[in-house]
Amino acid sequence: MYFSDIVFGPINSRRLGVSLGINLLPRQGKWCNFDCIYCECGWNKEGRDDKVLPSRAQVKEALEQRLQAMQAAGALPDAITFSGNGEPTLHPDFPGIVDDVLAMRDSYTPKTQVCVLSNATMLDKEEVVQALQKIDAPILKLDSGFEETVRQIDCPQHDYSVDKVVKAMQRFNGNFILQTMFLRGDYQGSSVDNTTPAEVDKWLSIVATLRPREVMIYTIDRATPAAGLQKVPLPELEQIAAGVRELGVQVRVSG
Repeated sequence: MYFSDIVFGPINSRRLGVSLGINLLPRQGKWCNFDCIYCECGWNKEGRDDKVLPSRAQVKEALEQRLQAMQAAGALPDAITFSGNGEPTLHPDFPGIVDDVLAMRDSYTPKTQVCVLSNATMLDKEEVVQALQKIDAPILKLDSGFEETVRQIDCPQHDYSVDKVVKAMQRFNGNFILQTMFLRGDYQGSSVDNTTPAEVDKWLSIVATLRPREVMIYTIDRATPAAGLQKVPLPELEQIAAGVRELGVQVRVSG
């Protein structure tokens, strides 16, 4: 499923309520530096021919028009969320677009939170970190504490280091939301499972180090590009969440 508009929705999000989406990536396929086996947008290879990014001006115009219409209808969103067809922080004008979105939020719908769903791979760029720190809810992904498992699940298209990402997340001093997808199954002849005791223990040790203001735990909810993947039952997710609560960290579970 691709998002063919710059501004899409609103959609009813399990985690964010009524969310108006912003897609900063090409409109005809996924463009990301991850190629997650569970991504609802499919594989990167399916969208490589479209490399056109919306301009900062186009994003501003599209969002303003939608917010004006929603304001007139008396149906403003709970959230404005950077998501769409890949990693939003890859857009070269991401910091400026964030400033525009925050200004429009303040003008049209001040009670709406601005969120970003990010894989946290661009945190080596100072301007990206500063932009994310302005946002109400920077939601940063970490699907495993083990690099081998990250390579299995998220399929990074670049050099990826868990330690590097964790150190970068520490710059937020806990003022961010950590998001993790839990799943199991088989992919390319190998078992995939980030719910084993070793996986959960390692992940919890990172949560203890980072102490984010909230952790979002979720599992597969839509069709995945890789066959053979399975949802993790809600009672198991709650067991993992209990470990987070023992650390004194707020956690939200979406089964």
